[in-house]
Amino acid sequence: MGFGLFDGYHQKISNGRKTKTNESGKANTSYAQKGQGHITIARTLSISKNTVKGYIKKARAGDLSIEALLAMEDPVLEGKIWPGNPAYKDERYEHLKTQLEYYSKELKKVGVTRQLLWEEYKTGNPYPYSYGQFCWHLQQYLRSGKPSMVLDHKAGDKLFIDYAGKTLSYIDRDTGEEIKVQVFVACLPYSDYCFALAVPSQKLEDFIYAVGCCLKDLGGVPQTLIPDNLKSAVIKANPYEPELNRALEDFANHYGTSVTPARPRKPQDKGLVENQVKLIYSRVYAKLRKLTFFDLPSLNKAIAQKVREHNQTRMQQKDYCREEKFLADEKHTLQPLSETAFEIKYYREHKVAKNNHIYLGMDKHYYSVPYTYIGMKVKVVYTRLLVRIYHKVGLIATHPRNQKKAGYTIRKEHLCSHHQYYKELSPTYYLQRGYNHSEELYRYMEALFKQNKYSEQLYKTCDGILNLSRKTNRESFIKACGIALDHGQYSYRFLKQVLENRMTDYQEEQKVKSLPTHGNIRGASFYNK
Repeated sequence: MGFGLFDGYHQKISNGRKTKTNESGKANTSYAQKGQGHITIARTLSISKNTVKGYIKKARAGDLSIEALLAMEDPVLEGKIWPGNPAYKDERYEHLKTQLEYYSKELKKVGVTRQLLWEEYKTGNPYPYSYGQFCWHLQQYLRSGKPSMVLDHKAGDKLFIDYAGKTLSYIDRDTGEEIKVQVFVACLPYSDYCFALAVPSQKLEDFIYAVGCCLKDLGGVPQTLIPDNLKSAVIKANPYEPELNRALEDFANHYGTSVTPARPRKPQDKGLVENQVKLIYSRVYAKLRKLTFFDLPSLNKAIAQKVREHNQTRMQQKDYCREEKFLADEKHTLQPLSETAFEIKYYREHKVAKNNHIYLGMDKHYYSVPYTYIGMKVKVVYTRLLVRIYHKVGLIATHPRNQKKAGYTIRKEHLCSHHQYYKELSPTYYLQRGYNHSEELYRYMEALFKQNKYSEQLYKTCDGILNLSRKTNRESFIKACGIALDHGQYSYRFLKQVLENRMTDYQEEQKVKSLPTHGNIRGASFYNK
């Protein structure tokens, strides 16, 4: 039994009464001081006589008296009798300890083993440690590490976010295929209240949806969200100023919170949610392993039930469960939820083409922009329902989102006057122009469009006829339309020839000739008989 092994209690007889002590060294030196033999001391304390000899030898070899040793507290006395492993005073250790930090870092690299490091260590070293001693000292250094700290969390302050490393799955009813899904896990560190949800992937849309469902389940918003450095949350990881995903920033602004990603490769920053993942494995995954699901909603319903049971399970060494702690002390500290649901916004920059449209590659669709911005760069912000186009800080166009490939969404006011005129062209447009001029022109254009010809093919004919109407006397033009209708000729060229040949004047000169006078007339008197 050594001084450092204080596992049992030993009886010490002093002044005719029994007392309990674990101070073997003090007892040995005390009995020795009274002149008792080694065997008597060993029998009294139930230890080996060689152990007694060792304590007395160490006490006499020191520079302190037995009285001084007996007056010391146990930790101080232990340091005097057992000053430490002499191996740490070895010159070989002085050389090795300067390299231990380097070896600990190298050991984390792929393919690097203790055997490889030991071979590198002994190369060029005349008095190296053996492989076993080398590994022992390295292991002691790795165990020492850095001390961990117990964090004091405030109610409603943080929400830790992570994905479980293992997936769940359901069976597609139609194909029989097994569909694997990711499991989103979050927890409030103050109450350790947990939330879990299965989503199709870790993509941005699914991540934002899962966080939104989590806040809805909590019934409020914490001061900050602490995600891992997954791509859906952080574009570029940095321990000081990480570059956040723009959609996650918009989400945080919408709900009046902030995003504080954990440091890269520092899982201890979110140790509570890491522990929740382990609990989810045992309290959700394990309990659902024998069940088969055929769609994602039914799987999530089962997950929610098991998570509810987990939150209602009494915590070890505490007289409450997570749900009780959350409802009593934390829920009322959360910020209220936004009245409107969040929609992901996507951002693009485009140059307005000569046809005053921008091309949205996501939809493969064209959206119009006021023609005055042709050739300028604009910012496009679009959601599931709307497309908004900005120039500098001004909103210049808004369109309903249209996912028709190679289609165009055009607003009339975005076009120049010439294009607006062209876009307005239609049979109705020309019929209205003819009606405004005269009944004859309206009838003529109506007959023109009733021909078995493509409508747009007749637009230029109509433009020519309207041009003639502006250059010709109104009455003559109306008469020309009448002549064309009488003869069933519906073309610009025919009207033009009628007017150029002054056929309208010839029609005016024609007079109805009276019948010649002759005797074959009965007269009114004939019918009176």
